[in-house]
Amino acid sequence: MATVCVIGSSNLDFTVSVPRLPGVGETVSGGTLVTSPGGKGANQAVAARRLGADVAFITLLGADPMGDRLADALAEAGLPPGPIGRTTDAPTGVALIAVDPEGRNQIAVAPGANHRLTPDRVRNHAALVASAEVVLLQLETPIETVRWALAEARRCGRRTVLNPAPARVLPLPADLLPLVDYLTPNETEAGLLTDREVRSAEDAEAAGRALVARGVSTAVVTLGAAGAVAVGATGAVRVAGFPVEAIDTVGAGDAFSGALAASLAAGAPVEDALLVASATGGLTCTRRGAVDAMPTREAVVALMKQHDRWPRSAWLRGWTR
Repeated sequence: MATVCVIGSSNLDFTVSVPRLPGVGETVSGGTLVTSPGGKGANQAVAARRLGADVAFITLLGADPMGDRLADALAEAGLPPGPIGRTTDAPTGVALIAVDPEGRNQIAVAPGANHRLTPDRVRNHAALVASAEVVLLQLETPIETVRWALAEARRCGRRTVLNPAPARVLPLPADLLPLVDYLTPNETEAGLLTDREVRSAEDAEAAGRALVARGVSTAVVTLGAAGAVAVGATGAVRVAGFPVEAIDTVGAGDAFSGALAASLAAGAPVEDALLVASATGGLTCTRRGAVDAMPTREAVVALMKQHDRWPRSAWLRGWTR
């Protein structure tokens, strides 16, 4: 497959499975703790890699034991160590996650080294951006870094995917949107970006049209179990979600974005890329954790076979029915 360059965050996730999510000032006991690698950038990089993409992941870890653990996990996932930096200026990023029996979650993040991934650090890896078919970013690193990477990718004629998450950093600066080829917000993020309520596929399509009017080439609004809607200059494409037994939704949106980038880099048309991304995101919900939950290409193929939903074009060598 063609190359995907992911620029973004890495965290060590501390996840507690609880009987229900706590309210303000409330303590909910009786849970179990799992410590695992995560962070939106790492999740997306591993998702793309497990689908067979050749991935370069530009990130920054602290020079601490948590960073050691993440570096080992990323290497085990097949990501080359060169772009994975270390710093003594800040600790490795950490996420504290509570997950209820329905898979819903609450997340608090201490970004640490992720906020030290400056444009200067990423500029040292400009050759990776220039050689990639698709450059994938999120918003857990400084917005100046996101802006530089999008502009550099555009200058080099590379396609870009921006996952505008987490929602707390929205709205985006207006000058960023025209640099984005594919924007992948969920319902909440699409609502914040367009100042409207997004509850249905029709709402998502309307939000997508608004984002295209503001300069995005294609807006892909994810709708959880209901699938996704892609809106571009020539119209809209909808794809239904895959029915799965969800136990943990952490990382599902990241899996979707990583799979979308991998599929586009391999030459998939949007319809096929959405199908693979939807299957990948759904499968992620069937396992606990973030990086650890990213599915393999074989699992994605099996899910598409099970539901007799297969890409219509022969866009990916090695993917057979």
